[in-house]
Amino acid sequence: MTPWRAGFRFPLYLRIWLAVVVAVAVLTFAFGWLWRVSNEQVPEREVIIRNEAGDVLGQDKTRPVRDPTRGLEFQVEMKDGSTLVVQLPPRRRSPGEPPSGRSWTRGPGGLLWMLAIVALAVAIGSYPIIRRLTQRLDDLRVGVERWGEGDLSVRIKESGSDELAFLAQRFNHSAERVETLLKSHKSLLANASHELRSPLARIRMGVELMEPQTSPAFQNEIRRNIAELDQLIDEILLASRLDAKESDIGTMESVDLTGLAAEECARAGAELVPSTDERPLVVPGVVKLLRRAMRNLLENARRYSDGPVTVELTREGRNAVVRVRDRGPGVPPSERERIFEPFYRLAGASERFGGVGLGLALVRSITQRHHGSVHCEDQAGGGACFVLRVPCD
Repeated sequence: MTPWRAGFRFPLYLRIWLAVVVAVAVLTFAFGWLWRVSNEQVPEREVIIRNEAGDVLGQDKTRPVRDPTRGLEFQVEMKDGSTLVVQLPPRRRSPGEPPSGRSWTRGPGGLLWMLAIVALAVAIGSYPIIRRLTQRLDDLRVGVERWGEGDLSVRIKESGSDELAFLAQRFNHSAERVETLLKSHKSLLANASHELRSPLARIRMGVELMEPQTSPAFQNEIRRNIAELDQLIDEILLASRLDAKESDIGTMESVDLTGLAAEECARAGAELVPSTDERPLVVPGVVKLLRRAMRNLLENARRYSDGPVTVELTREGRNAVVRVRDRGPGVPPSERERIFEPFYRLAGASERFGGVGLGLALVRSITQRHHGSVHCEDQAGGGACFVLRVPCD
């Protein structure tokens, strides 16, 4: 599972849309607050009260008080020391004017309602536009993920004439070139490996027809080199077929893993510790491939081990687990993943133990084609333990 899928998913289109909504909401509340503050901070007005003769009875600078029911009120201090309240009542409706004639948009509260409706309209109207834009980004992400997982035939739909369309076009072009390059490489590898079979057969025949005076040691050395080269070609061909996802690897059937492990342990001289579970360890797979994986693990353990090799079979949940233990030098933690790479060998391993570095790579490819996994871990007392898991029936 990729980090994107394993973590908390918060799509890009939602983040952009929420950013727009939050921005409109903040603008609405800020404007409403400024409107309210501006209405509360009404400037002072000078109010003068005169009698009919024009004499000033009271004069004062005061700030009006706004009352929703009584209108505006001014408090004026008279000359005799009393305080007079001057009221400007709100406008009354005419007899024929309906109660709804008063606009609900008047005043700070009405303006807030109007801004809220505008914000809602912006949020609803911007969602499909943002979703349409980010949907193409999501399609691009899905395509890149599938391509990175090994599906080299995936292509991204090219639509529009903007930067995203150009990016999708360039990705498709690059993916096509990589797929073509890998196919040609695999074809060349398969053909070259196949063509090497003929000269090998002729060399083998020539060795058989050697004159009797040729030393047996020399003949054995030639036979050993031929067998090693023949095994290398066979492993390269198998690796090429396993890497090609569309290739036919054989007929899937139910395989008795205990019986297969017993045969390979008898062949390699290893000790078998069968599962204590009463149920048989039957897995769906290709017999020759599972046998090849088991054989490669045993040969690898026998090549490096200074003591007995042990094979343990267990059932863990819905998986059959094979543990191949040896008493060799072990594998450093930093190298436990790299040893499954093709042609990778530990420092000095080729000089001391031989091999070309394809055995463990084939084991991983075979287990992956059977929806399983393989890894290396520590073993108590020294050595290495290779753990292979495949789903049971």
